[in-house]
Amino acid sequence: MVTHSPRFIYPNKPRPGDRVAILSPSMGLPAVFPAVYEQGLRRLREVFDLQPVEYPTTRTMNAPLQERARDLHAAFADTSIKAIIASIGGEDQIKLLKYLAPELIAAHPKPFFGYSDNTNLHVFLWNLGIVSYHGGSVMVHFGRGGHMHPYTVASLRSALFEHEEVEIVPAPEYTDEPLDWARSEALTQQPRMFPNTGWSWLNEGRIIEGITWGGNFEVIDFHLRTSRYLSPPDAYEGAILYLETSEELPSATYVYRVLVCMGERGLLQRFPAVLVARPQAWSFQCPNTTEDKDRFTSDQEEAIRDALHEYHPQALAVFNLDLGHTDPQCIIPNGGRIRIDGVERRIYATY
Repeated sequence: MVTHSPRFIYPNKPRPGDRVAILSPSMGLPAVFPAVYEQGLRRLREVFDLQPVEYPTTRTMNAPLQERARDLHAAFADTSIKAIIASIGGEDQIKLLKYLAPELIAAHPKPFFGYSDNTNLHVFLWNLGIVSYHGGSVMVHFGRGGHMHPYTVASLRSALFEHEEVEIVPAPEYTDEPLDWARSEALTQQPRMFPNTGWSWLNEGRIIEGITWGGNFEVIDFHLRTSRYLSPPDAYEGAILYLETSEELPSATYVYRVLVCMGERGLLQRFPAVLVARPQAWSFQCPNTTEDKDRFTSDQEEAIRDALHEYHPQALAVFNLDLGHTDPQCIIPNGGRIRIDGVERRIYATY
């Protein structure tokens, strides 16, 4: 068994009835699609019995970065706020980090939920030794058309309220074809679902346990390029890398090249195991056929396998997990403990 010594703290969890901050540290899309956003708030109240608290920039498009930072600081400092949930992702959050006060946040650790561009905040919190939660967007999964998917609800309940080891299992179905929020049926219509083919494994047969680091692939590339918020490579020794790609549908060549750069940096080799999400393979700009989607998914997996073969041939890898840009969604504890049982082909997360 390969292990990684813990140095992270799990923030205290909210309880039913508690107040949780709803922030837009990336895009202020609640201003553009208020009905979808408000459906997400209603689900927070009705499904999870949590009381959402909005801040001045939550419903503001293109809010100044300093004002978004102010709201984030206020949410962390307020003792009545028990968790922070992002409304949605975006594309500019890396520019927010320089305005954040690490001492304030470290002194008031709280569970933070978000994915996609919110990977930037997960990187920031990881450097402070605070476990955060990759997943759970108010507008995407809480505000889902029709009703929340039971798989997502179960994962969110574990991440929000529990602190125990929970088995992660493949979802029975999935979609990467979201509804158009500009159409009224986005509130009531269920998205088109597809059968889940399950996970695929590389170099199974071992049990690997460690803390997690990673998130959205494109945002990880931002940090590889800037190096401003990355720790030295040996800080990641023994951690478990998890990765997911976005609706931008990055090519297999791009994915391979980023992993090559991680390998040349001496970083990829630090992770004894890699968890890879099933990629989103459809978008409004690129409405792929089923055959195109299958080819896109297999090409990306092959690119990752090729990079691991070159730079880290002993790495255990699991593909097609239900994390990131997919519905339903499994929440991943960033900086939390994951146990991968490659003998039994099972995965466990400590929330």
